[in-house]
Amino acid sequence: MSQTTIALVTGANKGIGYEIAAGLGALGWSVGVGARDDARREAAVEKLRAAGVDAFGVPLDVTDDTSVAAAVRLVEKRAGGLDVLVNNAGVTGGMPQEPTTVDLAAVRTAVETNVIGVIRVTNALLPLLRRSASPRIVNMSSGVGSLTRQSGSFDELATGPLSVAYAPSKTFLNAVTVQYAKELRDTNILINAACPGFVATDLNGFRGVRTPEQGAAIAVRLATLPDDGPTGGFFEDAGVVPW
Repeated sequence: MSQTTIALVTGANKGIGYEIAAGLGALGWSVGVGARDDARREAAVEKLRAAGVDAFGVPLDVTDDTSVAAAVRLVEKRAGGLDVLVNNAGVTGGMPQEPTTVDLAAVRTAVETNVIGVIRVTNALLPLLRRSASPRIVNMSSGVGSLTRQSGSFDELATGPLSVAYAPSKTFLNAVTVQYAKELRDTNILINAACPGFVATDLNGFRGVRTPEQGAAIAVRLATLPDDGPTGGFFEDAGVVPW
């Protein structure tokens, strides 16, 4: 990585996203804090700067083409390029999500943010990433997106609650990650999916058993992979996550 490595983290105003930004910033990187909420985004930027991070705010709604295009222009103007993209922004879609009774709007919402939003942001920023010497893309997935784990147990502690929107959206994201890796295999772009573990965030009502900082560690590791590192994989702290 160059001395002026630039990263953008979506959904970085709180939780895991904030800690990813903090972790990358601690490496001496310049980090864009992508978030929809103006007040929360700027508060996060101020907190990161107070901790010595070269952070800058990026207004960003991953579900909106105009917002994403404006974010690309801001990153290029502010930083001159981009080396690392962490697609962290995500939603549950709303609960409950029992398959037989789910509001279909919940499924659409989860897929729009967790999958289509990732594709939208990634494609918009690819021209900047292609200029980098060692570009990295990290898609924040979840162990609940593992079909192997979902089909191997009915224990909610292992698989999470019934979820016909959120969990399949992460399975979808994993598949999308593989397709990007296949298309980009002849480039220097490495793209991988990351599972942060069961982290206590507002996404799950703070029921998780890991801290956001612990959850961010795998993203930081994948963002700093060497040039001969893996691509198209699904990883957690302990290693490879089964598909």
